[in-house]
Amino acid sequence: MTPASGGAAPARPGRLRARWVLVGCASVLVAVVTGLSLGPVSLPPGGVAAELLNLLPNVHIDSGLSAREAAIVTELRLPRVVLGLLVGAMLALAGGCYQGVFRNPLADPYLLGVAAGAGLGVTMVITSRAGQAGGVTGGLPLTAPVAAFAGALGAVVLTYALGVAGGRDRSPATLILAGVAVSAFLAAGQTYLLQRHADAIQEVYSWLLGRLATGGWHDVLVLLPYAIVTAVVVLAHRRELDVLSVGDAEAASLGLHPQRSRYVLIAAASLGTAAAVSVSGLIGFVGVIVPHTVRLLAGSSYRVILPLSMLFGAAFLTLTDLVARTVAAPAEIPIGVVTAFIGAPFFVLVLRTSERTG
Repeated sequence: MTPASGGAAPARPGRLRARWVLVGCASVLVAVVTGLSLGPVSLPPGGVAAELLNLLPNVHIDSGLSAREAAIVTELRLPRVVLGLLVGAMLALAGGCYQGVFRNPLADPYLLGVAAGAGLGVTMVITSRAGQAGGVTGGLPLTAPVAAFAGALGAVVLTYALGVAGGRDRSPATLILAGVAVSAFLAAGQTYLLQRHADAIQEVYSWLLGRLATGGWHDVLVLLPYAIVTAVVVLAHRRELDVLSVGDAEAASLGLHPQRSRYVLIAAASLGTAAAVSVSGLIGFVGVIVPHTVRLLAGSSYRVILPLSMLFGAAFLTLTDLVARTVAAPAEIPIGVVTAFIGAPFFVLVLRTSERTG
């Protein structure tokens, strides 16, 4: 796979500075405490932080919270916050990875059709359960991420094939237009499935709009192993993304196998996206907003972008979910709607910038 010439500029050499890691970790801690403190029942941040410390072995601190308030923190809100951390980290990491692989500043799981492919896979799982005992209620089965991965990988391959059809010297917007076409095709497949399984419509559409609502740790445990594998593989290859940015010929002369590296990175990013989508639905623009913000603030080397995208992506989605569940309380806005409100103007800005520099 050879990227379009209008892609992102080659990454400048850089290293991950300790201060940015500390800022990223601090952002995650602030997001966690804030997400656990605010809600229908407001709790003191200090007490919430103490209650979190009490989860550590051999730590016993008087948090000042009642037994009911402590249960709200650890049993109701904490699973949702942890799920938000994992989903945000995966979507941001995948976005940064796709941008490096395709050398395209607009690449994102949502815009490339990857999320739509994963969505079709999960829709097939949900509709297949519609006629069984218990219907579509309860958590998604363990097969959902596998089906989502198959759909995501097929979507990204099809998007890239369409994006380079007829020539490889295309603008960054070409790949996105191909992603739109693939997404529309996959959406048609979803519509067909829902027409044949009307009893699953409410469940599927509630899921498609994006949500982090969880009744416990089931979704976290489903996502966690896939998130670990994705993070390990992508971060282990982050230096190769910097080498790929100078071109395939130069990368090969340095001993790198460009095609193999791309296949590994695409598979890993698609796995993380699929697992995240399977438990949270379609949440767009996280993979555009976070990596670009990191690139502007901390540097353009993927040795910097990828790990920091995980940290800031986790914090960003956790805080976005907080907005989704509190701004219109007692009603809850789908988190995908909130990220679209933030991400659409950001995407336009990135598009205009890439057209001027492409």
